[in-house]
Amino acid sequence: MNYTTILLTVRDDVAVLTMNRPDVMNALSTQMRAEITHAVNEAGKTARVLVITGKGRAFCSGQDLGDRANAADIDLERTLRDEYMPMLTAIFDCPIPTIAAVNGAAAGAGANLALAADVVIATKSAVFLQAFTRIGLIPDAGGTYWLPRQMGAAKAMGAALFAEPIKAQQAADWGMIWEAVEDDAFADHWYARATKLAKGPTAAYARVKEAIRGSFDSSMDEQLALEARLQGEAGKTRDFKEGVLAFLENRPANFEGR
Repeated sequence: MNYTTILLTVRDDVAVLTMNRPDVMNALSTQMRAEITHAVNEAGKTARVLVITGKGRAFCSGQDLGDRANAADIDLERTLRDEYMPMLTAIFDCPIPTIAAVNGAAAGAGANLALAADVVIATKSAVFLQAFTRIGLIPDAGGTYWLPRQMGAAKAMGAALFAEPIKAQQAADWGMIWEAVEDDAFADHWYARATKLAKGPTAAYARVKEAIRGSFDSSMDEQLALEARLQGEAGKTRDFKEGVLAFLENRPANFEGR
């Protein structure tokens, strides 16, 4: 696919997907959603970590309400089912670690796109906004799934009902995101985080994701059984053998991701 609304680069096993519509604060058009879906799937095959970020002063301002001749006539159910679900599922199911590097405002579906990633790193000047009730809607694009899981039902309810901006540091303090970073250190910081993951045990990371996500629907016995199965699989990888050998030889491990 020839991308017109995003940029995709891969270097040192780090894929960086940059939403590239800065003139509209990277609002999500139909074309952009299709391109993000395609790029995420491609990155999962060619890289060992994926970073999603935005160009310009915003991360993503959410649904592009100018994407239709009459925004009020959008078939929201169809759009969410046919366009948002494939994009968000691609991010959620990506076999490699995913990082949302939130460089500025993340509003509406843009905020929830970020929360679909495994780790969210935001610049301290960034804000997260569940803007939906401001136009008579409910949080979508996974908002009602991510928010209560990441910061609890009470704060999720307040964020959805009041539709007030949540500053990045507050989001980190609440457990909504992983960390908030000073603006001048942001780019170097998220890239260092990404390269660390890119050099790590990729197959183990995939199993970490499966185990943690599975815990929400499992009893203790079921989770222990899941851990046993996944650990058994991890123990058969080349990376496990390399990790043990590196430990015994007192040297950094050279993980291959297998």
